[in-house]
Amino acid sequence: MTAEVEKRRKQLRFRSWHRGTQEADLLIGSFADKHVGTMEAEDLDLFEEILNIPDPVLYDWIIGNSQPPESSCNPVLTALLAFQYKPQDR
Repeated sequence: MTAEVEKRRKQLRFRSWHRGTQEADLLIGSFADKHVGTMEAEDLDLFEEILNIPDPVLYDWIIGNSQPPESSCNPVLTALLAFQYKPQDR
């Protein structure tokens, strides 16, 4: 199970850094680098759902231009929205 979870974490990190827009890559990729390594399987599921959201929609949520619908809210999204990107963390 551990090897499979680590493989999944690696895949999610990759997807986080290859979103399609540089802004999303930096924000979501940095978040993934910091948090995915300690996420349990349930949180990885939630994060994967977040990665399925189109960049423009997710980016607007992150920068506060719009609010996510209640149906999309979960603890991982809350953590992502509260995440403070710092260029020196890269």
